[in-house]
Amino acid sequence: MTFRNGLASLLRPEDSVLVMIDHQPYQLANLNSHEPTMVINNSAALAKTAKAFNVPTILTSVVAAQGGNIFPQITDVFPGQEIIDRTFINTWEDKPTVDAVKATGRKQLIIAGLWTEICVAMPAIQAAGEGWDVTVITDASGGTSVEAHEVGIQRMIAAGVNMMTWMALASEWQRDWARAEHLVEILEVMRQHGGGSSIAYMWEQQLLNTPVPDSAG
Repeated sequence: MTFRNGLASLLRPEDSVLVMIDHQPYQLANLNSHEPTMVINNSAALAKTAKAFNVPTILTSVVAAQGGNIFPQITDVFPGQEIIDRTFINTWEDKPTVDAVKATGRKQLIIAGLWTEICVAMPAIQAAGEGWDVTVITDASGGTSVEAHEVGIQRMIAAGVNMMTWMALASEWQRDWARAEHLVEILEVMRQHGGGSSIAYMWEQQLLNTPVPDSAG
């Protein structure tokens, strides 16, 4: 196995492209590895993070006429963007989607989708075998069971695929809090979707903006 380590192995927004796969009602209806609202929250956060860092994002569904449209929490982040609707279960066998990824010129391929063990694992394993640097965002993905999700992850790791969560990805893209180029945008994503971290951040802002009372002396 080739180990993923060293500074060059970390993800960079200028080298990344995101593919979001099958975040649709049919898949969500049989999502049992996570609490569904968390996957919706994390998927929206991932989409907004990519937009904040100007990372090209491809949205793709499978047979949307039967499975439903991609969640509006994701599509609203990219108003007017064309969604690639496939018949292939394996996204990496769908030429329009792969062509859209290749057109970006990026080689750090980020994938999230439903279900982990099928619609994420197949393209991730194939793309990794073709030389792409593949990362899967596990908390913006989910499987039909905890076992299915975890076995899918194990299978991808064995194939050389990297695993991350959306907040870890945001931090890796940001890398240095002194880099202010996208700081306002990413802090807003954290505020909206960061759970306890977002509440702590807002509390910090409250404290910083609360006048110190005059002493009673």
